[in-house]
Formats: sequence, structure tokens, C-alpha cells
Amino acid sequence: MLWSQIPIALHMTTHTTQPLLESRRIVITGGAGFIGHHSVLAALANGAEVLVIDDLRHPAPTALPPEVELVDAELATEHARAAITAFRPDAVLHLAAQGGVIRSFRDPVADVEANVRATVALIAACRDAGTPRIVFASSGGALYGHADVRPTPEDTPKAPISPYGLAKHTCEQYLALLGGRYGITPLALRYGNVYGPLQDGTGEAGVVAISSLKLLAGAPPEIYGDGMQTRDFVFVGDIAEANILALASRASGAVNIATGIATPVKAVVEHLIEASGSELEIVFHPERGGEVRDSALDVHLAKSVLNWAASTLLSEGLRTTFTSFQSSYGTPQEYPAPTSGAQHAPVAEHAAP
Repeated sequence: MLWSQIPIALHMTTHTTQPLLESRRIVITGGAGFIGHHSVLAALANGAEVLVIDDLRHPAPTALPPEVELVDAELATEHARAAITAFRPDAVLHLAAQGGVIRSFRDPVADVEANVRATVALIAACRDAGTPRIVFASSGGALYGHADVRPTPEDTPKAPISPYGLAKHTCEQYLALLGGRYGITPLALRYGNVYGPLQDGTGEAGVVAISSLKLLAGAPPEIYGDGMQTRDFVFVGDIAEANILALASRASGAVNIATGIATPVKAVVEHLIEASGSELEIVFHPERGGEVRDSALDVHLAKSVLNWAASTLLSEGLRTTFTSFQSSYGTPQEYPAPTSGAQHAPVAEHAAP
């Protein structure tokens, strides 16, 4: 059983046993992807009726439950708008995005289309549907840039150093501006570096997934830079829990969702090598620009306004993740081919988290 299939109210002693989203209609954009799939299961376990809108460019390797309605569409289309207005959701969890810092530099126009334009279209659709709530998957590390204070609190000046981070910041601004105009209460969840089962290991981002696939295929894991750059790695089960609590809450503004702990990328990859039982050594490449050197997010506000804190130890989460990849593929020939060069995973791994 995936973590996300356990009703949140059953393992959080501060909540009643009543499912947090009972009888509520929830749209989850990007719900067929990595973070989306876990969030869909958590929403169903907490009593929600769920509609998923996803363009299926990067679906998770596991199908959604049959009770979930899936609309195959890009957000900035009439098809998506009509689906939202017909469903009339009580809230929207907006996960759909084009992830990846390097990709955003390579094609900034596509990044704006997939992230900013799609988000504005979603806000307009929620206005037409009378939806009062949007929870938005934003980014911690990409938004704050080279922050002087770590762990970094939410009131730190925003200084993105990539088109991806700038897009997330712009989406937050649109949500605040248009949300106030249209009677929509937005909450931006600024994720740390999300990892876990079902993560896409075939793209450019997601050091845990990419390294796991390389090790299972008998190839050495790769790191750009010296490996001592740090990230705030947070397990996808904890992210799904935060998403449900955010949908059930009335909080607005922005909240960091992470662990508050800075972990060197090299240490994470070394843990995966140990889990694999391999004797392969890490291959290092020159670092690439556009990514922050160090990132850790202050999580005190999440505890205060959502009563949330990450509960999965990194060692436990990495072991669970590697085991999930190991059990998903029978022979090395069946492993998806990872791209050359693991990166330090940004918040959103692909267009359908």
C-alpha cells in the first residue's frame, strides 16, 4: 500500500477521525504524474471526489484508480476550462508544471506557456466555476535564489536565478492579484526537493530517481559539481499530506513545505549506492549555472498554519524509494534509460507532478 492511501486523519493525532475532504469536489491538475498520483490517492482516502486534468506527457508508471475522472488536456485550452466549469470544484490543487531549471533556460518560451499562461488560464476557469480555493505547487529553492539566511523563511526577498524560479514567482503574483479580484483564496506551497516512489527518472531533473535508475542498470551515478551543494529533500508522502491539509484549510499566502535540513547531494547519492549494494563510484562533471548552491527552507510557518511537519527520515525515504524502483522493473533491460547527468532535483519534476 502506498503511503498516500492511508487517510491522513487516521495518523495525525491532532485531527479527528473525520476525513478532511469528505464530500468535497477537488480538481488536481497534473494529477497523473509523480506528486499528483500520491495526492490523488490521499484525497480519495480523505473522502474527496477527484477530477484530474493532465496532458499525460509525463504520467506516473501506475494508473489512477478507476473512480477518478481523467481529462487529457493542457490547462490553457477550452477543453480544460469546460471540464473545470462543469465539475464546479470546491478547491483546486494545481500541480501541473514544466519542471527543470536547465530546461527553462533552454526554452524559456515553453516554460512561460506551461507554467505562467497555464496558471492564469486556470485562475480564470476557477472564476467561471465559482471555485473559492486554489492550492499552488510553488518552489522554495528556485524562488529564493542565493538566500543569505538558511533555513530560509517565507518573508525572504524573492530572487530567482532561473526562468523556472521566475515563473513560479510570477504565478504566485497572479494568484494573489486575480484571487483577490475573483474571490479566490490562494495558498502557495513552496516545496523543497521532492523525491519518492513513482518519480520520473528519465528526465533531466530528480537526482534520487535518476541515480536509482542508473544504479539498477549497472551504470555509475553522476553529479554536476562537487556534490557538496545542498538541498532540502522532502519525501513525497509528506508532500501529499501537506497538500491535503492545505486544501482543507483556509490559510492564504505562502508556506514552505520541506524539512528544514540541508543535505549534500553527494550524501544522498552515496546512500543510494549503499542501498543498491553496488561498488560503483560517482562520476563528477563541472557544475552548470542557473542553480542555487545551497537550499534549506524554514518550516515553522507550516507547523503553525497547517499543523504539518515532515515525518519521513531521509534515510527511510531513500530506502523506500530505491526499493520501489527495484521492484518496478524485472531485469536491467527493462529499466527506462536515464539521461546523462543527474541534476539536483527542482521542485516540479515534469509537467504533471
